[in-house]
Amino acid sequence: MTRPPARYRIITATLLTIAALYFLTPVYWLVISTTKNTADLFGTFGFWFSRHPHPIDHLTAVLTYDHGSYLRWFANSLLYAGIGATTATLLSAAAGYALAKYAFPGRETVFNIVLAGVLIPGTALALPLYFLFSEMGLSNTYWAVLLPSAVSPFGVYLCRIYAAAAVPDSLLEAARIDGAGEARIFAGLGLRLMTPALVTVFLFQFVHIWNNYFLPLVMLSDSGLYPIQLGLTSWTGYADRRPELYQYTVGGAFLSVVPLMILMTVLQKYWRTGLTDGSVKA
Repeated sequence: MTRPPARYRIITATLLTIAALYFLTPVYWLVISTTKNTADLFGTFGFWFSRHPHPIDHLTAVLTYDHGSYLRWFANSLLYAGIGATTATLLSAAAGYALAKYAFPGRETVFNIVLAGVLIPGTALALPLYFLFSEMGLSNTYWAVLLPSAVSPFGVYLCRIYAAAAVPDSLLEAARIDGAGEARIFAGLGLRLMTPALVTVFLFQFVHIWNNYFLPLVMLSDSGLYPIQLGLTSWTGYADRRPELYQYTVGGAFLSVVPLMILMTVLQKYWRTGLTDGSVKA
């Protein structure tokens, strides 16, 4: 393989550097701001440390403020994102595998409905879901956030595309000849071969639920059920009367991105593999 001309390499490197700076600058600002108190947050240059940084003390204040309400919101976010992403991944795997490997009347109609679900924004469904859950007596409960989070039309779409490409029909037929049932084939072969796609769906769904703001805002009124995003917003509403809440909000925002960084780092290999295999083989 021949190397591209130098001018193309320079242009590519320049564009990638600009993109990296665009995405990393807010993270850098967040890390710097975590070291500042409320006075320094507004009285010093935003992209440099204060004269007396005390990040540990500031983060400790975030975790202990209001009897540890931030820790409760953090636990709620882990609950919503962890259970919601796991359930959505398993349901997407089962639905995508069935749409890819079983021929039944209306299969394409079902798949087209799933595609339509991908195109509908979640904000358009929040109010109808609220009215439905209110009639069922589930509003302002954990279920009001967990149940909508357990469905991922994009996950079904990705799993169908990946299963069609990565799970050979000949392998399934061999397993049937050996006497394996459909459930055992799916659990023993299908899920293993679809692992990169499942990790991709889990990652996308986890990040989506973790950063979701509008659905909890509509569904929840009890602050004890808030996820991190909604809890931090509630702090900013009182910041005019308690200025230290500005600093607590910044520190809380920094802590909220740490789990996502860890998850991205651990799963990025599978994430890249899932995207490239699913798109190229399809």
